[in-house]
Amino acid sequence: MRGAQGSQGPNEHETVGAYALGILDDAEATAFEAHLAGCEWCAQQLDELAGMEPMLAALADLPGAQGSPAIGESLSARPSPQLATRLVDEVAERRAVKRRRSFYMVAAAAALIIGGPATVFATTGGDTSSVATPSPTVTTKTASAKDEFAGMTDRVSATDPNTDVTATVAMQSKAWGVGAVLELAGVKGPLKCSLIVVGKDGSRETMSNWSVPKWGYGIKDSTNATARDPLYIHGGTAFNADEIDHFEVVTSTGKQLVEVDA
Repeated sequence: MRGAQGSQGPNEHETVGAYALGILDDAEATAFEAHLAGCEWCAQQLDELAGMEPMLAALADLPGAQGSPAIGESLSARPSPQLATRLVDEVAERRAVKRRRSFYMVAAAAALIIGGPATVFATTGGDTSSVATPSPTVTTKTASAKDEFAGMTDRVSATDPNTDVTATVAMQSKAWGVGAVLELAGVKGPLKCSLIVVGKDGSRETMSNWSVPKWGYGIKDSTNATARDPLYIHGGTAFNADEIDHFEVVTSTGKQLVEVDA
């Protein structure tokens, strides 16, 4: 992607991946939204990338990911190899720029001895960019996972009697498979967890991964106000809806927290 542009930054068409992940700054997001309103190609690409945040983020974070679409072969849902190459390259570069910007901001704050509360944003579908004005066919990534969950009517839910963990999976069919949002409650940490989809043929795919802090999610009687809210997180699978048998939420050690029939 950069080879075709030389030393210049990406054009508007090549910004769709970074916009889908919500890693553009306000000015960049506003510029892309203006372009998006009149670009049918970008609108189609943005819609196809809906639900693929975890997969693209995983690609960008892996060492040596740039220019290596083969790394994405283990992911459950992915774009074409050519698109994956461009997106990985773009996302990794923009994340590096953001890390440098964050370093400069921290250094300036330390020098000025500025005190104040720190706000931490979890990658569970929240939005830190400006709100787009989408065309009727565009699914923008400015909506939080919680908002998308509320708009999905195809849902399945279960509570495990042993762990007391409750999971609800909301689904939406896509051209590349199924996009989903998980609502998880009654789980305490610290844990590392995954949402697994199991096909009717017995095959398994990982839809998403996340960490649970020690205070947990969806703990109604918790003294921590944040812990009382459920977790909402995006996921995606290459399975079609009629190929799915059930979903599992499991820990990194292989313990099953809850199983949800499709």
